[in-house]
Amino acid sequence: MDRGVSIVEASITPATDGWRLDRALAELLPDMSRERLKTLIAAGQVTLNGREWRDSAKKAAAGQVFAVAIPPPTPLHNEAQDIPLVIAYEDDDLIVIDKPAGLVVHPAAGNFDGTLVNALLHHCAGNLSGIGGVARPGIVHRIDKDTSGLMIAAKTDRAHEGLARQFHDHSIDRRYKAIVGGIPRPPSGTVDAPLARSPQNRKKIAIVEGGKRAVTHFSTIKTLRAAALIECRLETGRTHQVRVHMASIGHALLGDPVYGRTKQAQKSLLDTLGFRRQALHAAHLGFIHPVKSIALAFESEMPADMQELFTQLDV
Repeated sequence: MDRGVSIVEASITPATDGWRLDRALAELLPDMSRERLKTLIAAGQVTLNGREWRDSAKKAAAGQVFAVAIPPPTPLHNEAQDIPLVIAYEDDDLIVIDKPAGLVVHPAAGNFDGTLVNALLHHCAGNLSGIGGVARPGIVHRIDKDTSGLMIAAKTDRAHEGLARQFHDHSIDRRYKAIVGGIPRPPSGTVDAPLARSPQNRKKIAIVEGGKRAVTHFSTIKTLRAAALIECRLETGRTHQVRVHMASIGHALLGDPVYGRTKQAQKSLLDTLGFRRQALHAAHLGFIHPVKSIALAFESEMPADMQELFTQLDV
């Protein structure tokens, strides 16, 4: 085996029996994209009983165990950069970061540096898991650029695999604090609505029949004049989930430039404060350490800009 290559095993389940191999593996290995898996399959990096399986479209059968060889990430645009990080926890396997709003998680078009990945490469001296591929070393999950708060990165492939499994099983305890327009009635509830790319606007996420199941449990912490501070507990973790779900029940996040419908008085306050992001903060993160098998939980206070917005709205 080439140095640095990691092997991940995936057992085809009854639920994925008869699926195309690339689709089945993408379901079983949620931290890897289907396109990346297609590339690995075509390159002979996926084997069954030691034999290469190069046909992505060929159907897999329940009970088959595939070995996926994941090459180490190669440097592209990812340069180590000395960007300050607020670290909630760190050991040899993983790191928990308290991300500020405005920091992009991983390099992409238009953001090839100055990202959390660049900061992690510097802080961890390159010791990050390779499963995320070239652009996303160590990244197990992400939060939006303009959302602040807690997120995990993996230093080892073993930690990455264990954390990805917990995200896939929805056993990670993630709670967000958000400031929304209006006062939810009833004050708590659940939004269970599937999400996918909007057929009308591919840059937006929307509630779409046949989309991926998404469940958000919300509860009101405090009501304000015409707004509320709420907590959202994620049962699933889809892109823009809290933002879309709360907007769907008439309580869009204040400052949300994509899904918000801010009233004029609140818009004036946002302009006065210079608040130009969705009022969303990843405040709580709980999980089982994937190597040490101990329960870990972390809390993060709302950042200063959300605290100021909350205070002004409460006047």
